[in-house]
Amino acid sequence: MGTLLSVKDLRTYFYTEEGVVKAVDGISYELEEGEILGLVGESGCGKSVSAMTILKLIPQPPGKIVSGEVTFEGQDLIKADEDHIRGIRGNKISMVFQEPMTSLNPVLTIGKQLTEAIELHLKMNKNEAIRRAVELLEMVGIPEAARRIGDYPHQFSGGMRQRVMIALALSCNPKLVLADEPTTALDVTIQAQILELLTKLTREMGTAVIIITHNLGVVARYADRVSVMYAGRIIETGSAAEIYANPQHPYTLGLLKSVPRLDEKRKSKLNPIEGMPPDLVNLPPGCPFRPRCPYAIDKCALDDPPLLLVGQKHWAACWVEVGSGKPREEVAHT
Repeated sequence: MGTLLSVKDLRTYFYTEEGVVKAVDGISYELEEGEILGLVGESGCGKSVSAMTILKLIPQPPGKIVSGEVTFEGQDLIKADEDHIRGIRGNKISMVFQEPMTSLNPVLTIGKQLTEAIELHLKMNKNEAIRRAVELLEMVGIPEAARRIGDYPHQFSGGMRQRVMIALALSCNPKLVLADEPTTALDVTIQAQILELLTKLTREMGTAVIIITHNLGVVARYADRVSVMYAGRIIETGSAAEIYANPQHPYTLGLLKSVPRLDEKRKSKLNPIEGMPPDLVNLPPGCPFRPRCPYAIDKCALDDPPLLLVGQKHWAACWVEVGSGKPREEVAHT
């Protein structure tokens, strides 16, 4: 397998009356063909903005892609013109948005919304596109698909609408699917069904996926690799197995401790991360997580740590070794 997507030093800022919001502030990662990457972090850390930047869906103004490269199949999408990007969106790269009720057009039938993309990108005629749309609805588990293709979004339940969104995302056999919190507002049973369906279909098609979520349980089950974001930056990245077994950033450790566990006593309390995420207009000096970090040392207030190699293909942006609480430079010399 080769590298499908390469993101290098990507920065997307929003220029507001209060100041410059550094929503994405220098993130880099690569995605292999057929790989599933989990992008994890609290609300407001820049996950969704980073995904929308890939497809240049950032509203300009107030947003602006300040710098960086997004190389897809050998071409930098940031430098590509609008016509080229329009040919990529929904065709080679598709997106499953957070809330299907607001993402689907309420005045168009499900069939019309599906066939529009199929006719445009796959160059099918109307009858061929309808047959393809019915196949897609059957594939994602919509009963009586041939009849329901003429229904409107409000005639579907939340889970069914999200299945339609998945059908729409997979309609043109994309190389990459960006799934932005695809199970928001769904109950846990439907969440599991939707995620199983999405990963099953993409595995069968060899499609790469970026799952954007704040739910660490989701990425534990479905992701091959995990990147943890905080204040617009990736602060830890590695294989899912490595990060869950050996988290090396205090923020990642805090996220894991705040997840309910079946092997804990029923009355045991969760350990939330103290404090609030930082104001992206006025970030503190040094490490942005320092005000909330139980491991902070003097150096954390002065220098923002880069991603440091802490294991096999495992990087963390922290001056302290989480296990011992000692500065990494001291650990390296012992």
